[in-house]
Amino acid sequence: LAILDAYAEELKKLEYYLESKAKKHQPNYYAQLRTIPGVGLILAMTILYEIGDINRFESVQTFASYCRLVKCKAESAGKTYGTSGNKIGNGHLKWVFSEAAVLYLRGNDKARNYLNKLQKRMSKAKALSVLAHKLGRCVYFMLKNKTVFDDERFLKS
Repeated sequence: LAILDAYAEELKKLEYYLESKAKKHQPNYYAQLRTIPGVGLILAMTILYEIGDINRFESVQTFASYCRLVKCKAESAGKTYGTSGNKIGNGHLKWVFSEAAVLYLRGNDKARNYLNKLQKRMSKAKALSVLAHKLGRCVYFMLKNKTVFDDERFLKS
């Protein structure tokens, strides 16, 4: 137990150091990401450093594709050949937005109602994927337009 306590203390120091660096690197992005319910220190820093500069994505579609939030299709001459290349995109961002979707639901009754509405049309796993995709799109527009998270607007659209 003493070893675990020592590791916990070292991890606390490391997290403090990394957070101070993140605040200096891109303070606006970091502050905006922390306004999303459920996005804490680790998720915000992962998004921050995996995205880099949001302006390198010309549209929300390219951002969602980079984050592995959409299915990819192999298409040629109007025929669909399945989903070859399922692992195209950034796996870390896929994980972050999936985790953020689950954490966003925790203690948020309005979000749970939204998820229940989605579950009437699809399975729970698919509904969580839709919520993760929606969070990804929200992050894109938040960083692009330099705004903070608005819960009412997020659940309304």
